[in-house]
Amino acid sequence: MNRKKSIELLDLMYRIRFFEERTMKLFREGLIVGALHHYIGEEAIAVGACATAEEDDYVVSTHRGHGHCIAKGADLKRMMAELMGRETGYSKARGGSMHIFSIEEGLLGGNGIVGGGLPIALGSALSGQYRDSGQVTLCFFAEGAAARGTFHESLNLASLWKLPVVYICENNLWAATTYINYSLPIENIGDRASAYGIPGKVIDGNDVEKVYDTVDEAVKRARAGKGPTLIECKSFRHHPHCMVIPDTRPQDEVMEWKKKDPIPRFEKRLLGKKVITKTEMEKIRGKVNNMLDEAEEFGRKSSVPGVETVAEGLWA
Repeated sequence: MNRKKSIELLDLMYRIRFFEERTMKLFREGLIVGALHHYIGEEAIAVGACATAEEDDYVVSTHRGHGHCIAKGADLKRMMAELMGRETGYSKARGGSMHIFSIEEGLLGGNGIVGGGLPIALGSALSGQYRDSGQVTLCFFAEGAAARGTFHESLNLASLWKLPVVYICENNLWAATTYINYSLPIENIGDRASAYGIPGKVIDGNDVEKVYDTVDEAVKRARAGKGPTLIECKSFRHHPHCMVIPDTRPQDEVMEWKKKDPIPRFEKRLLGKKVITKTEMEKIRGKVNNMLDEAEEFGRKSSVPGVETVAEGLWA
């Protein structure tokens, strides 16, 4: 990976981390509408995966989707406005945190239904195949969705039809408050790929370069008409499921995973290889914080939709 690409990945990881930290602050101030599912600790997955996508490729997200949106190029101002329930947001305050949609950036929306994005990704992948557009769909989902029927149905059809889709499981071990061993009888979700005759990978989701290389191989395979790949990224969210549910996870487990934080790990690697200096890192962090200051100000100054607009955008 060249220097430019490495710095781009680090920049995006900072954007996701600082965006999430800023929204935590705003939530506590009562300025965020609805629940808030943070992506802190999993930044390497979204950034590494989306860096392999072309501008017109599709991304199907989840309820924990801010990282996917930012990694695919979403505007921080419009994202912040949406979370704050303002009419300048991506969905004009109709969607909130879990339903950011932008066809311009290839974002086919988050989804509050566990496993709900898996069949949606089938549709976008089928569309790309039918139109012979060369477009690939990246479908993110968490380990809880791997126990749902939509997971098996989607992988079955995608394999049968050799659809250009890459399934990326973000295994953070805890589905809300349920530990993975209570819902899955196997150690690796990636091993399930063999049941559908497709490649399955199990990788360290906290290593952004490993994620990039693995997803890049799968994207090239999909674009060449060879069908889907299932990639399981082992990671861990640093915070509770959302801001309104207490954290029931063992704190010693949380602390151990925080030691594997993907951002300091990547920083250390880049510094060791002399790809970047500490001064350059500080400059990037400062730039990102300035962007978030502007995004917060944009959200605060934007108007709340009037009651008279409640039916706008609805189909009869």
